[in-house]
Amino acid sequence: MSRPEHVAPPELFYGETEAKKYTGNSRIVAIQAEMTMRAVELLNLSDEGSYYLLDIGCGSGLSGEVLEEDGHIWVGMDIAPAMLEIAADKDVEGDLFLQDIGQGVGFRPGTFDGAISVSVLQWLCNADKTENRPRYRLQRFFSTLFMSLQRGARAVFQFYPENDTQVEMIMGIAMKCGFTGGLVVDYPNSKKARKFYLCLFAGQAAAGQRQELPQGLDSEETASGVANTETRIHNRARGKKSRKPVKDTNWILRKKELARKRGAKDVPLDSKYTGRKRKPRF
Repeated sequence: MSRPEHVAPPELFYGETEAKKYTGNSRIVAIQAEMTMRAVELLNLSDEGSYYLLDIGCGSGLSGEVLEEDGHIWVGMDIAPAMLEIAADKDVEGDLFLQDIGQGVGFRPGTFDGAISVSVLQWLCNADKTENRPRYRLQRFFSTLFMSLQRGARAVFQFYPENDTQVEMIMGIAMKCGFTGGLVVDYPNSKKARKFYLCLFAGQAAAGQRQELPQGLDSEETASGVANTETRIHNRARGKKSRKPVKDTNWILRKKELARKRGAKDVPLDSKYTGRKRKPRF
């Protein structure tokens, strides 16, 4: 984990006090975990192995902690320094960047296996200042995000649209930037439980497989994903993990290689003992 790189954002949505209240609210933590788990489910990743994921609007690392539980390597970006400082103080495993996503995602082409975002996308439609032009900011964001994803990868955004017109604008610009996909609505008949997820595909999957838009969960909560999510939230509260970690030898080697590429000087050498379980001490 690295401390956030500091650049001056145009606007701060959370100060130090607000960031601490947000992160310390147990109800918010539970809701954030539930929506993150659902977003990861919509990524449709294989159960085997770990993936390199981008957390857009990572905040204080609440979503990243869920990704860590699943054994994934992640990079987080957010516009609020106070949020990122809390994440750094918690010693999360992800690399953190201070970034206004409306100015673009500055990573090399094909860097990530997928991307998630919780409760962030609607902020790009904010036009409270003359320089905040929603269409330009959305286009800059989606075009650079498309480039940073591997072909066939998915990007899933949980967001709170203001109206149908806003949804059409967001989806229209995303499609112009190369994405396919659409809107997934969970519990559409419930005002309280209804959630919107924009599920985007960055091109065709491997071997020309067609990407199919996932189905939203219904109001009767019969989908297996709901039960799984509720179980995982309950286990997290009790300090348990419902999924076996995938931090095996391959995961360790991959993380070490990423650290070397980033210029780290203190990366341990690889050996036949890397990732091997140690015997208990007497």
